[in-house]
Amino acid sequence: MLKRVLMAATAATALLGAAVPAFADVSVKIGVLNDRSGPYLDISGEPSVNAARMAVEDFGAEKKGIHVSFVTADHQNKPDTGSNIARQWFDQDGVDVIVDVPNSGVALAVAKVTREKNRIFMNSGAGTSVLTGEQCSPNTVHWTYDTYALAKSTATSILKEGGKSWYFLTADYAFGHALQADATKFVKAAGGTVTGSVDTPFPSSDFSSFLLQAQGSGAQVIGLANAGSDTVNSIKQAAEFGVVSGGQRLAGLLVFITDVHALGLQVAQGLNLTTAFYWDRDDGTRAWTRRYEAVNDGKVPTMDQAGVYASVLHYLKAVDALKGKDTAAVMAKMREIPTDDPLFGHGQLRIDGRVTHDMYLYQVKTPAESKGKYDYYKLLQTIPAAEAFRPLAEDNCPLVK
Repeated sequence: MLKRVLMAATAATALLGAAVPAFADVSVKIGVLNDRSGPYLDISGEPSVNAARMAVEDFGAEKKGIHVSFVTADHQNKPDTGSNIARQWFDQDGVDVIVDVPNSGVALAVAKVTREKNRIFMNSGAGTSVLTGEQCSPNTVHWTYDTYALAKSTATSILKEGGKSWYFLTADYAFGHALQADATKFVKAAGGTVTGSVDTPFPSSDFSSFLLQAQGSGAQVIGLANAGSDTVNSIKQAAEFGVVSGGQRLAGLLVFITDVHALGLQVAQGLNLTTAFYWDRDDGTRAWTRRYEAVNDGKVPTMDQAGVYASVLHYLKAVDALKGKDTAAVMAKMREIPTDDPLFGHGQLRIDGRVTHDMYLYQVKTPAESKGKYDYYKLLQTIPAAEAFRPLAEDNCPLVK
């Protein structure tokens, strides 16, 4: 009798085990929202989608029971377009997390919708430090870089080399104004002066009148508070106007490797820039880049595209650890788990949404120094994470208080 009871209990347990897996599978939908037709096409675009897919494959999400699907859209660098897409994705399409989003105006708009809908926004492409400042959100993660880190590293290095007086060419939207404001703070803190600035339409193909104003200011340094094709156009036209040969210096406050590639080393050589990622930094970044090139027509990744990979990877780690995708739980788990990937190394997601990691100050090589395609940078300084980003003590994020 006892034997029959034990056999029945064993059979019931076996059936229960077959019917109920160790954990239920999780379906995750990721929305990659970026510029797919405008001035930030080269720094984000379809390669950002490919980087996100690489993160899913490298993590082995499917084998872990995490089924990932994607949707993509072009925000056209319009905040209202970006927020409308985000709202539709959350309300109708079941999107759990939005990634990338270059353009600070769009990013701020998407962050508001994300908080309202209690989903997750992992930004890689926008720069404004406001995202982790007065408009911080418990639903927003800011990866890769921000205007504070860029301005501090680049401006400080140029000031040490004697560039004391500055004039800014500023893209007339949230990112440009935040970058100018952060750079101005560091210029003045180091004893420098700002002789003036001019707001430039975004995007713009003609910087001639603005460059003439900058030349006429007599400033030692012309700070370019812009990005993407605006940066490329302003540097090219500065060369045509003889800005550098006339004794002034250009400070590109946000320069991507795609910008240097478009400019060519003959024009870009000697330019100091701050970045969170360079493909040729170490064996890990080189190995990953070789795989990335294979699915992106031989192009190397920008730090934006690298940030998309790293942010998706970290999100999946949290989902896997929880065996679920509840927003509050995932955000808490992402803060608990240190960030760790081959592109940015070790870091941490802070309460204000800022992901901290090392930043790097590079100088663009001369044509003679470059040994091959995309061999563009030489390292000047590694800036530790604790020094690179705004300290929490100086943060005006309500979540910190």
